Amino acid sequence: MSVSSSKQPDIVIIGSGIGGATIASGLAASGADILILEAGGHLPDRPENRDQAAIFQRGFFRPDEFWYEKSGSAGGYTAFNPGNYYNVGGNSKFYGAVLLRYRAEDFEEMQHREGVSPAWPFAYEELEPWYCEAEQLYQVRGAAGDDPTEPFHSQAYAFPPVPEEPAIAKVRARLKANGLQPFSLPLGVDVERWLRKAKTPWDAHPNCDDGKMDAETTALAKALQHSNIRLQTGARVTKLNTAADDRHIESVCYVKDGTEHRLTPKLVILSAGAVQSAALLLRSANAQHVQGLANSSGQVGRNFMNHNASAVLAVSPWYKNTSVYQKTFGLNDFYLSDGEGGAPLGNVQLLGRISGQILKASLPQVPLWMLNKLSAHAIDFYAMSEDLPHPDSRIMVDGERIIMQWQRTNWQAHLDLVKKLKIVLKAAGFPLVLSRVFDKRTPSHQCGTVRMGSDPAQAPLDVFCRAYDHPNLFVVDASFLPTSAAVNPALTIAAQALRVAAHISAKDLQS
Repeated sequence: MSVSSSKQPDIVIIGSGIGGATIASGLAASGADILILEAGGHLPDRPENRDQAAIFQRGFFRPDEFWYEKSGSAGGYTAFNPGNYYNVGGNSKFYGAVLLRYRAEDFEEMQHREGVSPAWPFAYEELEPWYCEAEQLYQVRGAAGDDPTEPFHSQAYAFPPVPEEPAIAKVRARLKANGLQPFSLPLGVDVERWLRKAKTPWDAHPNCDDGKMDAETTALAKALQHSNIRLQTGARVTKLNTAADDRHIESVCYVKDGTEHRLTPKLVILSAGAVQSAALLLRSANAQHVQGLANSSGQVGRNFMNHNASAVLAVSPWYKNTSVYQKTFGLNDFYLSDGEGGAPLGNVQLLGRISGQILKASLPQVPLWMLNKLSAHAIDFYAMSEDLPHPDSRIMVDGERIIMQWQRTNWQAHLDLVKKLKIVLKAAGFPLVLSRVFDKRTPSHQCGTVRMGSDPAQAPLDVFCRAYDHPNLFVVDASFLPTSAAVNPALTIAAQALRVAAHISAKDLQS
């Protein structure tokens, strides 16, 4: 094994997704020598980027990787191919760019039908200034004030909402006329730039600096303007090693082009994603840390959460959907309660426009012309409900294998959300409403496996995402989330990353 260079970096960041890229941008002005290790490479500008048959039917961009789940009582495993991407910018290269804040109530204990969503170790007000900074960094387009559940904003959005297409505005008006309160989704998209490349939605489509504000095009681009920030692609981290004191992380081992390397930074920031970060900590077990690193609590890998989610298609022969991108409004009428004084159900937002080519991926036997006809008279929604933390819902490793044991929670609430949505869509003039559940192959909102908390017996990380067991290790990605809430997690990850960066600059880089 070789040491990568005689001059060792002050900080190694593992991963360049929302967490890693954002904390890099927050630390850039500190002057610390920072190396970002990314397992993947830059996504090239290629025809498949906007080819929906390639993306959705052929799985052109899906990784050559399998995760496993236990099957039967004999200890066997069933393999599945996850939609987890490895490239500069991480999963955000394919995300829907919805940059919603958690609601203020999401930071408090919330009673659900099937359990409790626990309180965060700090209140919404602690993160609010960092939400503002993250919204500026990711150039969020939005309009504060039209969502009744929206928390306090101390700063306005820098840009107005993404323009609504006429066919979508018509449905929004119908829902509003029926007493609902649709709101403009906060989006990280320059839609004019996006449409110049091709007339497609951005949701689940890869971004090659085409106008989507992902981790690479915003936070990482800003960080790399500083000479003290370097990015190493094709660098797969294999293990973290502890020092002789069994507390500090002494070295980071990674493989590039078949050669093993070792780095000895002062600080390590793990931002590989909720599944891969937990897996790396577990694989780094040694004689002193037999359960894995940062795991004296036994909680690493546990409390895995992945939103309960369904696609809902509302169809009417009298409705013509002429939209291109569609994804501009959401509904939180059932977010804090079921609308009748009962427990919360969740968030509803538009999906990116679902074409016949996209439908063909799930309905391969149906002729494309028929699917195109269906799509022309449909509008597409995404129903999302909170998945509650559960210790038996977890990520484990067996050698190089990643084993996902996902125990869904709060499922009946999600079914009720879909039922409510079908009722309101039928009342809005759509006599046929279809739904389809997203399964484990789409872990796009994975979170919670290395959660933060105030009690080291119950949480691996403190409130600044520092590992209780290792004072020079931070975990800054969706792993740290104590709860999944029922909105997209990207902005909350970015806000906490900026908060942690400020803390590191003030407390760890002054000596």
